[in-house]
Amino acid sequence: MAKVRPFKGVRPPREIVTEVTSRPYDVLNSAEARQEAEGNPRSLYHIIKPEIDFPEGVDEHDACVYEKAVENFNAFQQNGWLVQDDEPKYYIYAQTMDGRTQYGIVVAAWVNDYMEGRIKKHELTRRDKEEDRMKHVRVNNANVEPVFFAFPDNEALEKVIKDVTAGTPEYDFTSAEGFGHTFWVIDDAATIDTITKEFEKIPHLYIADGHHRSAAAALVGHEKAQQNPNHTGDEEYNYFLAVAFPASHLKIIDYNRVVKDLNGLTTEQFLDKVRESFDVVDMGTEEPYRPNTLHNFSLYLGGRWYSLTAKEGTYNDTDPIGVLDVTVSSDLILRDILGIHDLRSDKRIDFVGGIRGLGELKRRVDSGEMAMALALYPVSMKQLMDIADTGNIMPPKTTWFEPKLRSGLVIHKLDD
Repeated sequence: MAKVRPFKGVRPPREIVTEVTSRPYDVLNSAEARQEAEGNPRSLYHIIKPEIDFPEGVDEHDACVYEKAVENFNAFQQNGWLVQDDEPKYYIYAQTMDGRTQYGIVVAAWVNDYMEGRIKKHELTRRDKEEDRMKHVRVNNANVEPVFFAFPDNEALEKVIKDVTAGTPEYDFTSAEGFGHTFWVIDDAATIDTITKEFEKIPHLYIADGHHRSAAAALVGHEKAQQNPNHTGDEEYNYFLAVAFPASHLKIIDYNRVVKDLNGLTTEQFLDKVRESFDVVDMGTEEPYRPNTLHNFSLYLGGRWYSLTAKEGTYNDTDPIGVLDVTVSSDLILRDILGIHDLRSDKRIDFVGGIRGLGELKRRVDSGEMAMALALYPVSMKQLMDIADTGNIMPPKTTWFEPKLRSGLVIHKLDD
């Protein structure tokens, strides 16, 4: 069963929350972070992207950069830009995009649940990225940024969310990207107890987004336990920062592909090969065509949009991996026709999050940068959880969650 507990969050005062909070470290590069933080000494980028405090060109993985993160984290607390709550609490965090709101519960998740597989993953991680985040957690002795969990719907926790969010929020603002962020503090003992006990009834938590952060946070906690001769299991380092959303609240958006060439084929030769496995309909040159069901795809090629529907027998709906449209398109188009075998390393392919719209696919092809674009029907939360439950791993670049969690709303220290 999932084990969570409240914690003494480190948070910005209400009046400066928009100055402190930021996008996550991994959704922008150093130059973009430098630009967003310009003129704002309170920006969390000084902690999560501390290379911005050095001249351009300094390696973001240099030891001095990690040391700067600690220096800045300490300064933020000394300046009162981050203040720790007096007592352990839970929090509710709501995100609004396009008129739709999802509500998550901010918890300290148990390291052992990750190490023993009760926190389930659906993606592979890279050791270099894990190590980068592990260094950041180690030097700051804190989880500065949360991970993004999903859990099976729970009626009692839905009631908690409804009751808490009927009250006045601690923070309520719209970020520059146009997303709403609303945050409530839970300090009622009975409600805190209810949350802890209801999570104990939930068999598994699922990593929705943030596999590297999850691995790093759990591995540092595990390290600390092994290094402490007086370890009891109750220390704060046995837990890490997460925002857990009921699965029904979440919506995965499409994650699309653009390819630089047709592997030596003409447009007609390529389409003829596609027709061997798909029913192809020319949708014209005007409005972008969006896939409308599982196993339906959108192709943009030669200034025209096409609907592709996979033929019966070309996919396996009884296999949690075989049913995925990323698998169907990767096998039948990218591999068999275009000769792209490794999505992680092949330089001929790039990936475009659905948040950027189908217009971005058209733009990249029309510019001549890419030869074709392929839009996919989004993966469902059920598919994600089925894959995690069966111990499978999703193909690369399968899921895109939006909005991303706002960093800096609350931080979890590992020593208190």
